[in-house]
Amino acid sequence: MINGVKIKKLKVISDERGRLMEMLRADDEIFLKFGQVYLTTAYPGAVKAWHYHKKQVDHFVVIKGVMKVVLYDGREGSPTYKEINEFFMGDHNPILLQIPPLVFHGFKCISEREAMVINCPTEVYSYQDPDEYRVEPHRGEIPYDWSRKDG
Repeated sequence: MINGVKIKKLKVISDERGRLMEMLRADDEIFLKFGQVYLTTAYPGAVKAWHYHKKQVDHFVVIKGVMKVVLYDGREGSPTYKEINEFFMGDHNPILLQIPPLVFHGFKCISEREAMVINCPTEVYSYQDPDEYRVEPHRGEIPYDWSRKDG
């Protein structure tokens, strides 16, 4: 796994009324600090990639549908430089994925319906000076093919 990436298995508590799933708690070992919470979605087959942050740590939880979340370590000097990780998150795999600064990330909705991601980053979004740096998903600057892998 890419250096600095952490996973927290999430526990779903169900009863006849519904279910509850805690995502991130201030007393979790994985917790760093609170910036904000937001929801982002993707439609079936849509790719939202690539970007990274210089300061912000992301905490992704897919709450509906299934996402293929992909990370790429472009940090020269990292012990996992140029490593790629794929995580299949959502309905069948409830996890929280902690993504450190400078690690490229993106996702693709692989479910038959819109997928929803809750992110709890460590920083608030600055509209005047966003901590977000982008690379086009299909141009090949990052050696990853977003197409479905059958077989």
